[in-house]
Amino acid sequence: QVQLVESGGGLVQAGGSLRLSCAASGSIFSANTMGWYRQAPGKERELVAALSSGGSTYYADSVKGRFTISRDNAKNTLYLQMNSLKTETTAMYYCAARRGLSPTLGDDYRGQRTQVTVSS
Repeated sequence: QVQLVESGGGLVQAGGSLRLSCAASGSIFSANTMGWYRQAPGKERELVAALSSGGSTYYADSVKGRFTISRDNAKNTLYLQMNSLKTETTAMYYCAARRGLSPTLGDDYRGQRTQVTVSS
C-alpha cells in the first residue's frame, strides 16, 4: 500500500519561506513523477510543480523563480521549497504520484494535505 504524508505547512508572513516535505512509503517513489498541488478556498486545484524520475521539472507560471521542487530517492521524500511567499499562496497543499509532468495528466496516489497560510 502506498502512502504519501505531507509535513512542513504552517503560518508564515508574506515574504517568508517554507519547505514542505512528502514522505512516501511503498515502491513507487523512485520510478514515478511526483508533484505538488494546491487548492485555495473557492478555487480549483492547481498543479504547482512536478518532478520526473529523470529530473525534468514543471512549474506553474505563478511560482516560477520562487518555488523549487526536489526529491531524495534514498529517503523516499519529495520537497517543495517555497520562497518569497505571497498571501495568495495560502492553500491546502498535497503531494501526488503522477502519471507524468503535464498538468493534464492524472495521479495514481495523493497525500492527505497540509495547510499553508501566508499572512500580510
